[in-house]
Amino acid sequence: MAPGAARRPRRPRRRVRGAPPAGAQARSAEDWWWDRLAPSGSGYHLLQSDSMLLVLPGLGPARVRAHRRAARRTQRLRPPGSRATAAKARPRSAPAPAPAPAPASTPQQGPDPGWGDRIPLEILLQIFGLLVATDGPMPFLGRAARVCRRWHEAASQPALWRTVTLSPPLAGRPTKDGAKAEKKLLTSLEWFMPNRFSQLQRLTLIHWKSQVHAVLKLVSESCPRLTFLKLSDCHGVTPNTLVMLARACPQLHSLDVQHSTVESTAVVSFLEEVGPRMRKLWLTYSSQTTAILAALLSGCCPQLQLLEVSAGIHRNSTPLQLPVEALQRGCPELQVLRLLNLVWLPKPSGRAAAPGPGFPSLEELCLAGSACNFVSNEALGRLLHGSPGLRLLDLRGCARVTPAGLHDLPCQELEQLHLGLYGTSDRPTLAKEGSPLLTQKWARTLRELDLSGQGFGEKDLEQALAAFSGAPGGSQPALCSLNLRGTRVTPSTVSSVISSCPGLLRLNLESCRCLPRGLKRAYRGPEDVQWCLEQLLTSPPSPR
Repeated sequence: MAPGAARRPRRPRRRVRGAPPAGAQARSAEDWWWDRLAPSGSGYHLLQSDSMLLVLPGLGPARVRAHRRAARRTQRLRPPGSRATAAKARPRSAPAPAPAPAPASTPQQGPDPGWGDRIPLEILLQIFGLLVATDGPMPFLGRAARVCRRWHEAASQPALWRTVTLSPPLAGRPTKDGAKAEKKLLTSLEWFMPNRFSQLQRLTLIHWKSQVHAVLKLVSESCPRLTFLKLSDCHGVTPNTLVMLARACPQLHSLDVQHSTVESTAVVSFLEEVGPRMRKLWLTYSSQTTAILAALLSGCCPQLQLLEVSAGIHRNSTPLQLPVEALQRGCPELQVLRLLNLVWLPKPSGRAAAPGPGFPSLEELCLAGSACNFVSNEALGRLLHGSPGLRLLDLRGCARVTPAGLHDLPCQELEQLHLGLYGTSDRPTLAKEGSPLLTQKWARTLRELDLSGQGFGEKDLEQALAAFSGAPGGSQPALCSLNLRGTRVTPSTVSSVISSCPGLLRLNLESCRCLPRGLKRAYRGPEDVQWCLEQLLTSPPSPR
């Protein structure tokens, strides 16, 4: 053999480190865990996403999609040029044997539709219902309907569309743009209401200027289960509109027209049409409110349970004269009465006039206002002489009411008492004593007490708050909120009330002149309140 024809030595074949021998199947730790969680033949399969792992009963494996995702992720992370190197280093293996035919009972493997399609519709409805109850149906349901077919089916259920708020997207823009936005939204509602709102119960319209009648006409045609209607900053509401809605919705019993331009004749016609089924009414005080109150005094809504009249942002200086006894006879079932930010005074009843029947079912009375009002002990007695079940009494700004007048009220289970005075400049006329009459009567039941701005003395407040430490029967007081802002409460009194009320969660000590510096602030939460107690017990007395 020629020297140049010498045989070259055969190069050894490379083997990838960690690669299994030819014909062997690789078994990773991930496969081992999948088999432990859902063994083959157990009737369960796994659903995996980026943040959850579900074990659900069903047919067909769910690992194909997860493995494809892992393979794509590995390819994205592989550096450039590594494909050619891997191809050269890949060992040649014998052709894999043909797979054995699957048993008849094993389902055919196909493309995985995703974990969203595998969740039962009933479970999706429950999950969506929790989200809707917290944040409302929009925009969540609109976005969820675009995820997949199953989610679209769940988001289209009318049971999820029971509370809806509708507002044009260009609200607050010039009139021309706002009208175009209202017409565009109205076109969508023509399809949306009959297909989604068949079970609608609560509807709120905000910033509708020109298409209120058209929207309410659609509601009357597609929403027979409507029970509550709120119109906020809306215009163009006519009597025919509300009467049409009252006739088409036999379950409608609540109307809120605060901060909207609505004629008094429209509200009166609505109340007369609804009649005995009317339950709740919210009004903004204006010159037309007298006509609406006259309809209530005549007895057109004998089952009314809530009445709120508010002056809104722009306070009206015209006093509201309310015949208390006539209102008690016209609305005997009233449970909540709110006259907010009004210059209110009861209409004189006369010396020989018999007392009214009272409000036997009244649970909440709010007469709060930022300006001076004419609520006195005599007016409060005329309102509450027949209300033993009162739970909430809000008299913020009522400087003429005294502790002695409150002590004579028939209610024995009062839970919230608000007597705060805000912006009162005539402090010399405030009561300096009498606060123990309040706490001695309601120390067992009071959960919230507001004495902000009151002129009670140091000893008077000490005796009043000491009533919470001597609860009858050794039971703990129910007090959880105490507002002493701007009062003459002392450190020892504050320490005593914190120690006696373990459930105290909110404590306001702002502008309390008798407390040390650094502690005159509001405390929220049990930890914050306990920190205040520790500081009061350990800090030396400081100059006021």
